[in-house]
Amino acid sequence: MLGSTHGTFTTDLRARVVACGEHPGPSGHVVHGVTAVEGDVDCSGRALHAAVPDLDRFFRPGSVAVVGASDAEGRPNTGITRQLIAWAERVGARLVPVHPTRTTVFGIDCVPSVGALPEPVDLAVLLVADPLPVIEELAEAKVRFAVAFASGFAETGGEGAAAQERLADAVRRSGIRLLGPNTNLNAFERFRDDLEGPAIALITQSGHQGRPVHTLQELGVRLSHWAPTGNEADLETADFISYFATRPEVGAIACYVEGLKDGRSFLLAADRAAREGVPVVAVKVGRTETGARMAASHTGKLTGADQVVDAAMRQYGVIRVDGLDQLQDTSALLARARKPVADGVVVYSISGGTGAHFSDLATAAGLRLPTLPQAKQDELHQWIPDYLNVANPVDNGGHPVGDWRGRKIIDAILADPSVGVLICPITGPFPPMSDKLAQDLVDAAEATDKLVCVVWGSPVGTEAAYRETLLGSSRVATFRTFANCIGAVKAYLDHHRFTTAYRSPFDEAPRTPSPSFRKAQALMRPGRQLSEHAAKQLLRAYGIRVPREQLVTSAAAAVRAAGLVGYPVVMKASGAQIAHKTELGLVKVGLTSASQVRDAYRELTDIARYEGVDLDGILVCQMVGRGVEMVVGVTRDPLFGPTVTVGLGGVLVEVLNDAAVRVPPFGEDQARDMLGELRGRALLKGVRGAPPADVDALVEVVLRVQRMALELDGDLAELDINPLMVLPRGQGAVALDALAVCR
Repeated sequence: MLGSTHGTFTTDLRARVVACGEHPGPSGHVVHGVTAVEGDVDCSGRALHAAVPDLDRFFRPGSVAVVGASDAEGRPNTGITRQLIAWAERVGARLVPVHPTRTTVFGIDCVPSVGALPEPVDLAVLLVADPLPVIEELAEAKVRFAVAFASGFAETGGEGAAAQERLADAVRRSGIRLLGPNTNLNAFERFRDDLEGPAIALITQSGHQGRPVHTLQELGVRLSHWAPTGNEADLETADFISYFATRPEVGAIACYVEGLKDGRSFLLAADRAAREGVPVVAVKVGRTETGARMAASHTGKLTGADQVVDAAMRQYGVIRVDGLDQLQDTSALLARARKPVADGVVVYSISGGTGAHFSDLATAAGLRLPTLPQAKQDELHQWIPDYLNVANPVDNGGHPVGDWRGRKIIDAILADPSVGVLICPITGPFPPMSDKLAQDLVDAAEATDKLVCVVWGSPVGTEAAYRETLLGSSRVATFRTFANCIGAVKAYLDHHRFTTAYRSPFDEAPRTPSPSFRKAQALMRPGRQLSEHAAKQLLRAYGIRVPREQLVTSAAAAVRAAGLVGYPVVMKASGAQIAHKTELGLVKVGLTSASQVRDAYRELTDIARYEGVDLDGILVCQMVGRGVEMVVGVTRDPLFGPTVTVGLGGVLVEVLNDAAVRVPPFGEDQARDMLGELRGRALLKGVRGAPPADVDALVEVVLRVQRMALELDGDLAELDINPLMVLPRGQGAVALDALAVCR
């Protein structure tokens, strides 16, 4: 395994603080920031830890300047100014209106310009059409944060994008942190202060899309912050994830993301949240081509290849959901539920049909519904008729719910050590039975450290059992649909399983280039595709096994090479511009004699000449035994940079389309998880009499390719090993063909 040679890839990581205005890496990358720690950048010079911005004074400023404040009726700025005054009073901030022609605004003394501010302020809210001219003034006044509401930037196209870049440059020079442009007033909403428990922190790029989560307060769920990031000329989603993950009051982070500004920053922020054990739940639009176009037109950002986005989120434990209702329910559960003591789920219902239906859906979603022990079933049958099933799901038949037996049943189920979650689907109200059941569930939830969930199926939602009893409990998680309940519980159990075992891949990322990097860099040809022979030399440099082979330029040399390589042999044309040799007839397999080799040499060179293909020679290769054909490769994603793919390979790779992707860095566990995601993974275990494949060797190749992707990030545009022949267990894996394109 790679671990056996990993010592050659490690360095002394004794940390020392170094200046980091610009920290160049071996591939020309630059890490921007104030300070960095040696060992806190990887072998390509990229940061390994998220910088956590100090946003305390943004959300709780001591003083606020409103540039462009107004109290003239009918003007948009007037309503905004009025809301900001109310917000400043709530957070205890001094508010100073700024306007060139007014002496007061809403009775508050006004100053004519930023330069005339009587004291440094923490936050400036810019109610001006063009915030760019104000930025330098704010810097001179030592303002720490600014918010720009103005639109007409990257969301409008090329000219707007150029204007936004000018604004971003000015902000970088000034040292101010800017929210926006094209943002709104959501950061200054009213948050209820009478709710207790862990809170949801909300991040949205479209303010309206955050409204359903904000409304959770009316159902008793606490919210602490709302960051409407807009076009993210400076402050971005990643900054707020990093900040919220360190806030003690935040139990979960809910995000609505249209486009990521920088993939690496997002992963570092997600890593920060995973380290802190704070769940991040995200709606990320752009799953379809239409959705991606709409997102780009709204925020002016790349959405990225959705498969890569999905994989990257899974790597770092970000829980991706599709709907705003799912965002509400999953965030609320994860924010408030205690850590599970077991992963077993019991479905408890007053209807056999309801229990069976819910159990089918839960099992299909991957929840574990353990069969209750016989002793527990016997105990439950004290209160439930013998003819009803209590193995799981538990069907009480309805009648015990209406008296003292209902609470006994619930407590008995929760007492079983295999049970971590009890879910009670109530498909409709049926007073007084449903009222008693709801109260028993609430009372039982208060007395246990296990999760109790209720699905209230009534479409009305005005029933006292729902509005008062269930929603009045901070310990019962209440849902309106089966699907949202199952999805949230699955996310809850997966999150805690993930964070319990989480090891940050950034901690294991290589800090300095290996000797392999120096060998490989000498082989690179900027802007060109390498021949198969050169691409295989690249693989050899990273310790990836290739067949015995020789590159020859004559028929006689081919015969000599075949004798040295050993019959039978494979012969292939090798040239820098040959991508698909098989389709052109430039591969000959199973040659067993000198005459066959001579004939194959002439035929290959004739075909190349006819097709106009430039050759650097003919490869005479060892014939490798049969195994499982896989593909391992590297591509570049516009957001995340190099990505590593593994899947079923061979000539049908595009037809099968069975592959998994990860964003480096990642460890052995993630490499094995990639194989587990493949639809054809059973082939690696051996089917129809075939022996199990050498999965350990395949994982090692994936990790070595990842190392290559990281170290050659500035030099390698694409790598394709296809097929990688994975031989029977203990015999390794051999790269039979390779394509590499240099940047």
